Amino acid sequence: MSPAPGRPEIAVDILILLVLVLVGLALAIGASDIAVGYTRAIAAALNAPAFLVGVVLVSIGTDLPEIANSIAAHLQDEADVNVGDSVGSTLTQYTFVLGLFPIIVAVIAVSRRQVGIVTALTAAGLGLTAILTSDGYLGRLDGILLVGAWVAAIAIVARVVGGGEVDEPPDVRISHMGLQIGVLFGALGVVGFGATIAVRALVDLAETVGVPEFLLAFFGASMGTSAPEIAVDLTALARGAPGIALGDALGSSLVDATLSIGVGPIVAPAAVTARLAVVASLYSLAAVSVVGSVLYWRRRHDWWSAAVCLGAYLLAYVVVIGAD
Repeated sequence: MSPAPGRPEIAVDILILLVLVLVGLALAIGASDIAVGYTRAIAAALNAPAFLVGVVLVSIGTDLPEIANSIAAHLQDEADVNVGDSVGSTLTQYTFVLGLFPIIVAVIAVSRRQVGIVTALTAAGLGLTAILTSDGYLGRLDGILLVGAWVAAIAIVARVVGGGEVDEPPDVRISHMGLQIGVLFGALGVVGFGATIAVRALVDLAETVGVPEFLLAFFGASMGTSAPEIAVDLTALARGAPGIALGDALGSSLVDATLSIGVGPIVAPAAVTARLAVVASLYSLAAVSVVGSVLYWRRRHDWWSAAVCLGAYLLAYVVVIGAD
């Protein structure tokens, strides 16, 4: 029988795993940035309005780490990593990311129609997630229902809030649309590779330090995979494109509450920790509803509403950790 590893060995293992998590996320985030740039260029060429570009296209681009993470986690039979990261990202983007907006623009005008419909659909997605994870298992039918919910939600958003300003195309090296699509798919492949490295390292890290995988994914991985939203949205605000920024933050939350969670179990069903998944989903539903209501009734986003956003994010540490 080999001796149990001592503290120095454990410390080295933890350091290596942390480096792998960071390297994997860096690859995913770097590739996502390229994918987002070309997604926006394609959208501009199609003359799509700014808010819808943010909700439908840019949100998919910035959520590539969560989507790839979902597939990689389920291929490794780790549904807790998928649900924790996706639900945690929904919360992070509706609270923490939105809470950063006034740093760039002190006051942002908010459309009641836009915020109201996306908030209601995101809350519905989180409610559906709570129901589907309550039995401790995510099967293929559950995944199909969640992906179908995203498709239906996008159709509703396009119908209700269609129209508006068109986003200015970003500077990209390749102008031919066919080649742009090729670059986009190449970037997606790198995102998937980086996410797989990060997921495997995250699972091993959870086992090493004795922390539940769900909590590490909910609070740790979700912040890492939400980095593209932070970078893209704050850059969009700085460049005078609030429609893109708001659309991406709200649209990314909608993606995470439905599509991101659903793709994993379609590929490979897996068990999930029901109590943590339900509590996290319901808390995120409540936080999304509160933030959305504040923005809806005030019709603007400023430091007051940012305080509500950040407060809702911090409270999650008490609620979700307390449920473990």
